[in-house]
Amino acid sequence: MMLVRMQPLFSVKKHGILLEVVQFLIDLNLIITKAYISSDGGWFMGVFNVTDHDGKKLEDEGIISYIKKSIETEACFLPPLRSSVGVTPSKEHTSIELTGTDRPGLLSEVCAVLADLRCNVVNAEVWTHNARAAAVVHITDESTGRAIEDPSRLSKIKELLCNVLRGNNDQRAAKMTVSMGVTHTERRLHQMMFDDRDYERGGPSRAEDKSSSRPHVALLDCFEKDYTVATMRSKDRPKLLFDTVCTLTDMQYMVFHGTVDTGRTEAYQEYYIRHINGLPIISEAERQRVTQCLEAAIERRASEGLELELCTDDRVGLLSDITRIFRENGLCITRAEISTKGGKAIDNFYVMDASGIPVDSKTIDSICRQIGRTTLRVKQNPFFSPEPPKETSVGFLFGSFFKPLSFQKFRLIRSYS
Repeated sequence: MMLVRMQPLFSVKKHGILLEVVQFLIDLNLIITKAYISSDGGWFMGVFNVTDHDGKKLEDEGIISYIKKSIETEACFLPPLRSSVGVTPSKEHTSIELTGTDRPGLLSEVCAVLADLRCNVVNAEVWTHNARAAAVVHITDESTGRAIEDPSRLSKIKELLCNVLRGNNDQRAAKMTVSMGVTHTERRLHQMMFDDRDYERGGPSRAEDKSSSRPHVALLDCFEKDYTVATMRSKDRPKLLFDTVCTLTDMQYMVFHGTVDTGRTEAYQEYYIRHINGLPIISEAERQRVTQCLEAAIERRASEGLELELCTDDRVGLLSDITRIFRENGLCITRAEISTKGGKAIDNFYVMDASGIPVDSKTIDSICRQIGRTTLRVKQNPFFSPEPPKETSVGFLFGSFFKPLSFQKFRLIRSYS
């Protein structure tokens, strides 16, 4: 295990510093198993226990050197070496943002419209939560392979996509905007779903819902220090800490102290927070709103359903064909990560039966025959788990779950005067 220690680095008065650190580490594809954050006397200190993406001791000297150099020069608070798509504007593609009501077959319809308009999808991330859907999609012109900049064509794309997103008898607004892509894609998705108020839940209240799979969020008062203490227990999963810290940051809350710990299946987070105005949470309405937003942040990226991985040669209309096959076989896509690199399409889909029950194995077998067994494979099936893994202290708060191997501690300390 590598121990990354930043002590002290920056003034705590810089809002968003914790999010920048976490984003830097996850964009290097590192797994952080534990974290300790503290700020005192105007300084920020963070300690993060990390392994590489395979859960092994970090031995890549290039990455180690890059982390050292970035921390020493403060470069980790600029766009990182392996930043996610959508961090910087590009003439290579047009970035569009979509929000609307989720329903079976929605992504298939969106992809069909883009294919008809001679647009090729090169990268995309799609999230669904609480009957709402959000996506950041990078498209190119089919004929030129470059960004689409013609205002009239973009207006036509917007008109048709909004019609699809709106659906029938939908009272909530559907939206498509052309983005300059200056915000981290995953952070932007959180912002879009927050603006769409996906955290407003219908159905049973939190007190009535005793499901063990749901996150448990509590906000307590720490009167002697004028903090609000936010505690969260949930199933451990990739990038969980990024999601909660991102939400707190965009809601204008600062983390003054915090601990993160992951077990074999569960993650625990505890933060001492104040609003940027210096006050803890005072009103009951704000307490309820922050609780709901943290619950939503945890749930948005929860990998419900069967995970399917597609790997094949990229071509125009590929995504439209694949999502059509899913729709025709009665599958709903709850989340998707679409990427192309070197002429290859590497896509991950999380799917469920349209009725909400686990996907039937015969359905998956039929889909694999249609698409190709070497092209589409079942990556993870939560409904048919193998024997439970052996006890381990390695979680996957920022990456995938991996078997524990030997650990190594590495310490980076730098004073800032």
